[in-house]
Formats: sequence, C-alpha cells, structure tokens
Amino acid sequence: MKTLYDVMQLLKRYGTIIYTGDPKADLELMEEEIRELYRLQFISAKEFSTAMLILRQKKSQ
Repeated sequence: MKTLYDVMQLLKRYGTIIYTGDPKADLELMEEEIRELYRLQFISAKEFSTAMLILRQKKSQ
C-alpha cells in the first residue's frame, strides 16, 4: 500500500466507498473507517499503520 488509491481499494474490499465531494472530509471519514476496521481486527497492524500514514500525509499537503 503506497497511495491514497490503495487505501481506497482497501476500504472498498470491505464494502466502504467514501466520496462526499469535500476532499478533507473524505480523508477524515477514511481515517475513521480504517480505525474501525482495525478495532474489529479486519485489518492487520501493518495495514492500519500504513493506511494512517498515507492519510495523514495527504491531509498535510
């Protein structure tokens, strides 16, 4: 997982598609969904940390 697209594909694998028209809101919602998937143990710690890193980098741009 290296790009925001990869994070979106990870979410899509679990039936979550996020598009509100507001890029910042989309990133926030993706972050919440990734946290929830990790909390429910659907994704590994490595997937969680990589996805969160990508989302935080996108937010800071």
